[in-house]
Amino acid sequence: MIRVKRVYDAPSAEDGVRILVDRLWPRGLSKERAGVALWLKEIAPSTELRQWYRHDPDRWEEFCRRYRAELSARPDLVRTIEEQAARGTVTLLYSSREGERNNAVALKMFLERGGGKK
Repeated sequence: MIRVKRVYDAPSAEDGVRILVDRLWPRGLSKERAGVALWLKEIAPSTELRQWYRHDPDRWEEFCRRYRAELSARPDLVRTIEEQAARGTVTLLYSSREGERNNAVALKMFLERGGGKK
């Protein structure tokens, strides 16, 4: 099972393996409080894509398309998450205030649609 959660929210037992999928460490958050088991900053959208998107709802679909292309070029990182999810619950952590349209949500959709296997 793959879940998505804001990294600033308190860790819980239901989270399983907590994986931070942001390129930058969350501002003002200690590693202890974050409860991050794995930080895959390389799986985050490129700086160029992130800056282009700027959480503009009108750019969400195109952001997802471009991010899928970036993810397809990183099969080892995608496989890391898939292997963790095969063992149990994985929670993809993000720091954005935007809860519905962020890279963790897009990554979860990518993984649930077969990841890099298509």
